[in-house]
Amino acid sequence: MRKLKNTELKRLTIEGFKTVEKTPLIVVLDNIRSLNNIGSVFRTSDAFLIEKIYLCGITATPPNNEIHKTALGATDSVDWEYAESTLSVVQNLKNLKFKVLAIEQAENSTKLNDFHPDKNQKYAVIFGNEVKGVQQKVVNEADFCIEIPQFGTKHSLNISVSAGIVLWDIFVKLKS
Repeated sequence: MRKLKNTELKRLTIEGFKTVEKTPLIVVLDNIRSLNNIGSVFRTSDAFLIEKIYLCGITATPPNNEIHKTALGATDSVDWEYAESTLSVVQNLKNLKFKVLAIEQAENSTKLNDFHPDKNQKYAVIFGNEVKGVQQKVVNEADFCIEIPQFGTKHSLNISVSAGIVLWDIFVKLKS
């Protein structure tokens, strides 16, 4: 088995990314502190053709050298927008008929493996602050709380890891 060279991967150009059909999925980052986490979410969003990212509250925005370190240029391919209020973004997305999924441990949450998205529905997924999670007032507005099952001693995952797991899972389910 031989590793492929980057030139053999047949990746999209930025222009190609902008015009290709996107996964009907929007990412909302609710007060993310770590610039490396933000960059990682951009890179993962590029990988799975995510429609757009909303950067809310204290979440930093490009251009930023620390974000660029982990995004590796994905801030140029993935559409993004800053909004001061996560809650107003969520309410606007709901008005646009998106189903909103808070990625959070909550009462009556749905385990990710039990979540089956409707292929004719657009979704927005909210990832919360590294310490406090998704704001309660935002959770209250969500249509679903989706929880990543965990079986060890720790009660949380890094947001970039959570984003990778959730975006891949929903991407695969929507494309199957």
